[in-house]
Amino acid sequence: MKDNLVSILQTKKSTIVKKWFELVVNSYPPDTASFLKGQSDQFSNPVGHTTQKGLEAVFDEVVSGMDRDAIVSFLDPIIRIRAVQDFTPSQAVGFILDLKNVIREKLKKELKSAPVQAGIADIDTNIDRLCLIGFDIFVTCREAIYQLKVSTERDKIYSAFSRAGLVTEISDNGPESPGA
Repeated sequence: MKDNLVSILQTKKSTIVKKWFELVVNSYPPDTASFLKGQSDQFSNPVGHTTQKGLEAVFDEVVSGMDRDAIVSFLDPIIRIRAVQDFTPSQAVGFILDLKNVIREKLKKELKSAPVQAGIADIDTNIDRLCLIGFDIFVTCREAIYQLKVSTERDKIYSAFSRAGLVTEISDNGPESPGA
């Protein structure tokens, strides 16, 4: 039963992933979206290329694998790109849930079959798990960004205090006075 659904999904992979990619790209501002859609060269358009390849690999995992390490390796670059942009957490990972609607749209006829309907619940569960993994990745990326900002500000303040002579170095013998 589930093997039948996997087979159908693999057959329709290119149309499903193409539509999913389109939805992801459309989450960007219009100018960016048209660029991401229009450029297929990986060097001219690394974001579009990374997203396209990542979605293809993630789709394969949702359909037939769900190996967490593999998913993270494919999903991380997509989420990392979105984490450094002005996306909210739901916007950054929400594209994952769009896969459910794309699959249903592309499998309208097949979903009338009871075995396919039964298998779609497993696919939905995999997509939900995928979304949670994506959220974990997003949070990790945002934490790293905020930590970098904190470190940068701390270094700026330390440098300013040091230039003003307000920092005392502490040696093994205790604090040294400025100018000593």
